[in-house]
Amino acid sequence: MPLSGGLLLPFRGLPDSLRVDADRRRTEEPMTKHRIYTTSFASVYPHYVAKAEKKGRTKAEVDEIICWLTGYGPDELGAVLDAGTDFESFFAGAPRMNPARASITGLICGVRVETIEEPLMREIRYLDKLIDELARGKRMERILLTG
Repeated sequence: MPLSGGLLLPFRGLPDSLRVDADRRRTEEPMTKHRIYTTSFASVYPHYVAKAEKKGRTKAEVDEIICWLTGYGPDELGAVLDAGTDFESFFAGAPRMNPARASITGLICGVRVETIEEPLMREIRYLDKLIDELARGKRMERILLTG
């Protein structure tokens, strides 16, 4: 029961004409996309680079990780960044997602990457995990699952 000016007021509810059937609404309204999907990859990329550089790593290493994961070449990556492509389009347009990415495991933001069911979110978290590993000082061979 809501409080108003120290008085206890009874909840009267909505008139029938304003009530919406929650089940009907759930099936009729499309699910909204997570905000990161529509965020420009170019707006997040400097944060990846800054995180790596703060720990003594390089922009070239960040680019190598992104290219390894997505199959973009350095020139293609530059074009994607210049175009302001969002995350959804960035991953959808990736030339060749590395099949070894399925071997990436561990926690990112308190969630195990291998258990993320939404495919696009899993790809984004794979990238986050690889950048975290770089910032933690792991060798590139270990990060790229080659050594």
